[in-house]
Amino acid sequence: MRALFIFSMCAAGFWLGASPAEAHHSMAGFDRKQTVVLTGTVQEFRWENPHSSIDIDVPGKDGKVVTWKIEMTAPAYLVRQGFKRTSVKKGDMATVTANPLYSGELGALFVSIKLPDGTVLPQPSAIKDKTK
Repeated sequence: MRALFIFSMCAAGFWLGASPAEAHHSMAGFDRKQTVVLTGTVQEFRWENPHSSIDIDVPGKDGKVVTWKIEMTAPAYLVRQGFKRTSVKKGDMATVTANPLYSGELGALFVSIKLPDGTVLPQPSAIKDKTK
């Protein structure tokens, strides 16, 4: 009986150790007091949990195209801000306003996007100042 118990505990340990570990991260890496305005072409819009995201190609300082990774919130929150799964499409010319990473890497936390038809999301009534 004891051998069965030890075997079960070992099996459970291996099972837990083999499962993917996912953890939620903080927004501490983003400079929420600074903004960048990025105008370019949407490469990808991912509508997924736990965070949606946008990859946008913009001209870099040297004129070469660079890709910025823009982290957003979950789709459930985006819907409340006026987004639809189809709001942003690959190939759209768009202007994204975001809070950059402290590290200087080409990544940022989403603030808003101006779409080709002039629509700005999130809706102005959904924007809250999170730095106060």
